[in-house]
Amino acid sequence: MTANLKPTVSFDIDAIRADFPILDQQINGHPLVYLDSGASTQKPTQVIDAINDFYLKDYSNVHRGIHTLSQRATDRFENARLTVRGFLGAASEKEIIFTRGTTEAINLVAHSWGRTNVSAGDEILISEMEHHSNIVPWQILTEATGANLIVAPVDDAGALDMAAFHARLSAKTRLVAITQLSNALGTLTPLEEIISSAHNTGAIVLVDAAQATARLSIDVVGLDCDFLAFSGHKLYGPSGIGVLYGKQSLLDTMPPYQSGGDMIEKVSFSGTSYNELPYKFEAGTPNMVGADGLAAAIDYVSAIGLTQIIEHETDILQYATEKALAIPGLRIIGTAEHKAGILSFVINGVHSTDIGTLLDQQGVAIRVGHHCTMPLMERFGLNSTARFSFGIYNSHKDIDLAFAALEEALKILN
Repeated sequence: MTANLKPTVSFDIDAIRADFPILDQQINGHPLVYLDSGASTQKPTQVIDAINDFYLKDYSNVHRGIHTLSQRATDRFENARLTVRGFLGAASEKEIIFTRGTTEAINLVAHSWGRTNVSAGDEILISEMEHHSNIVPWQILTEATGANLIVAPVDDAGALDMAAFHARLSAKTRLVAITQLSNALGTLTPLEEIISSAHNTGAIVLVDAAQATARLSIDVVGLDCDFLAFSGHKLYGPSGIGVLYGKQSLLDTMPPYQSGGDMIEKVSFSGTSYNELPYKFEAGTPNMVGADGLAAAIDYVSAIGLTQIIEHETDILQYATEKALAIPGLRIIGTAEHKAGILSFVINGVHSTDIGTLLDQQGVAIRVGHHCTMPLMERFGLNSTARFSFGIYNSHKDIDLAFAALEEALKILN
């Protein structure tokens, strides 16, 4: 447990909103309605206090000092690792690597595992709905090795075409890299089927869980995924901190991703030996305060209960979807049967940038653009969408205000 943490003990929306001081303000003379949690979540006081407490009382570099502050900082950093291990259900803290975020975690796997295990003629299988961070590292890897990048399509509803996925999965597939929850569509992928099928062909699986950790309960052992990556800032934690989970059997065989302090066991001019897991992949001074803040965020959502969070966000998504469908000319992009937390849409004759600008003038913060999913936008014949993405602090009132603002915007635009 991180310092001074006082988690909310039940799902009381008013109490939860009170935990997020940033929400108590006006934007352009209107109460702030924050519907951009898919890009980054806001931070509860409990996380802010934990970060502040670290800097006020315990800050020092970790793993290097015998003095009291260094030992206390190290304890907080390593306790954060244990918190993440419990949150993911990992078998060992050695399987928890702290990174700067999901992007660095995926790049770590592409560089370290990929450069060692992927050769010319091999295949990397991804989906059409992937974030650029789960596309470009594999493009770079395949260009460097002569391997091929294979893409499984999505259907018109934005669901992964599983028949096409299975057709593209083969004995040549070395890795499947797949999102758990699409940031642009809200689509949930059938991870259990994907992972089982990939393993049956001898491939391993990396899960991009950036959007999922704040909305779903994750059990990496139960899923049997080989790697899983997520970011703290999308889980009500600080920015600049993320996690790569990897099976120890894989991490043990992988060379370091970066070199420097703390990832070494012994250095001499005749050669260097590397540290044990997880430190082999944590070169240099780590973001120990960020890790502690992430642990505080995990404690916060865990105290509320992921089951309650899932139920709440499902209700918010359904409520917002009903309102969206009542607007003439509005088309939801992403209507898969299984989805969560994301509502993307376009409106006939209206550019999404205009929607975002006019909503901001009324205090409503949304995301517009391609959402770092340009290939997916191309698949739907679009340049951009407007996206409402929900968080633990959103209420029916937020949705009412957002759609009232949208109606006012459409009066101006039409």
